[in-house]
Amino acid sequence: MKKDFFRYQAQTTPHPLALEVAKAKGSYLFDTSGKSYLDFIAGVSANTLGHNPKKVTTAIKAQLDRYTHVMVYGEFIQQPQVALAKLLVENLPSGLDSVYLTNSGTEATEGALKLAKRVTNRFEIIAAKNAYHGNSQGAMSIAGNEATKSAFRPLIPGSTFIAFNDVEALSTITTKTAAVILETIQGGAGFIVPREGYLKSVKKRCEEVGALLILDEIQSGMGRTGKLFEFMHQDVTPDIVITGKGLGGGMPIGAFIASKKHMDLLQAHPKLGHITTFGGHPVIAAAGLATLQEVLSGTLMSDIERKEKLLREALQHPLVKEIRGKGLMLALLVESDEIASKIILSALDKGLLLFWLLFEGKAVRITPPLSISDKEIQEGSSILIEVMDDIFASCDYPKMLRKLSEKK
Repeated sequence: MKKDFFRYQAQTTPHPLALEVAKAKGSYLFDTSGKSYLDFIAGVSANTLGHNPKKVTTAIKAQLDRYTHVMVYGEFIQQPQVALAKLLVENLPSGLDSVYLTNSGTEATEGALKLAKRVTNRFEIIAAKNAYHGNSQGAMSIAGNEATKSAFRPLIPGSTFIAFNDVEALSTITTKTAAVILETIQGGAGFIVPREGYLKSVKKRCEEVGALLILDEIQSGMGRTGKLFEFMHQDVTPDIVITGKGLGGGMPIGAFIASKKHMDLLQAHPKLGHITTFGGHPVIAAAGLATLQEVLSGTLMSDIERKEKLLREALQHPLVKEIRGKGLMLALLVESDEIASKIILSALDKGLLLFWLLFEGKAVRITPPLSISDKEIQEGSSILIEVMDDIFASCDYPKMLRKLSEKK
């Protein structure tokens, strides 16, 4: 299978991890040799309830027995779509009361940008440096890392970039601005949390000039930081919120959510202002509904702060310069890209799944399922400490630090 994987399937990097997956359950994956791997990645923050969660699987199977795709999105009334949209709105602040379901977070980004332009009749979009909102050409146009997009120019014009957390840069937002789009926690940049009051300042500036605020909760949402969406910690309500990843419980989904007044503008001038064939697919919507119900009904969100504390306490180590992020969206910052890669690859050998971040090479991703147990956190942390001990012991660390300092 590995030979066919490299021969027939398009690759995204020269050196994929190429783990041959046989099955997955709970917080573990199992390869074709039977080896188990404790998952500290969760499908890059997508498997909110772990692998093959019973309630989500049951909902998928039940919907398969009723119907799958029947009509393009928005024409026929389909119970899973309606129920998912209603439950989302019931748990969001006033003004976020209309949901457009898509196939992915990237597509939700595209829809949100179009809606902002339609509402304001402006085209300038302001995004953050080192931002990541998806990989289509529209989403790439507001990506804040030039190395990832230079090969694909020309992209959509009209994008301006500001430094995340820089209040003085907000003067860049003017009456020409359609929207400001920000990740509520910057993901690819290194799990950078907004400073206190920063997002409120952005929203205030947007209101002053008539621009919309779009908050990207694709990775930070669905309870990962202890509330349904991270902006709920920040005492600010966006004009549009984008979600995806964890909403599907392991199935492909996205959504952009705004006021019904704004969303209704996509119905006319022109008609079919935003359309999708498979967005809100009934089987996927059923999975999303079951996932959201589970997140809202249990103790998953109330347990997040305690689980974060367990991880932070367990992962103190001389190699770790800083632990960034919030909740179960954490990143270990080490001295170099090389050390980060050694940690990730050595952990894989020992049965622990870790991963990189897009733009911060010195970071090690830790985004386990929200359902991970305290015992599993301790197990994974012990493996990670063992890996870092081996790396620390195998090199002259002070000498390495001096070399890195000289290079800088």
